[in-house]
Amino acid sequence: QVQLVESGGGLVQAGGSLRLSCAASGRTFGSYAMGWFRQAPGKERECVAAISWDTTSTYYADSVKGRFTISRDKAENTVFLQMDSLKPEATAVYYCAATRVWLAVKPRQYEYWGQGTQVTVSS
Repeated sequence: QVQLVESGGGLVQAGGSLRLSCAASGRTFGSYAMGWFRQAPGKERECVAAISWDTTSTYYADSVKGRFTISRDKAENTVFLQMDSLKPEATAVYYCAATRVWLAVKPRQYEYWGQGTQVTVSS
């Protein structure tokens, strides 16, 4: 069993930065790949970034490449999403999730989800 709690969301102006954190509990956290998803009103949930359990592989959606960075601190059981050069279209609820699949990008491949944190980017 893995429990996930996101934090770090908020209101930021376009061009600004935010750093999201996802604190995980559970003894087997280190064996799970982790993903960050977002869902805007009226849109499907999409994967913006994912990282393998051993941090050797990462995935980024084309829309965030070069601006978002996913990382994990196994000692602290935490996953981060550094978001730079934010655009208004990044406004959404952001979720972290855990999966046993190597580097999953589809929501249905993930077993555990956090409650989400709101990110709002003003123009």
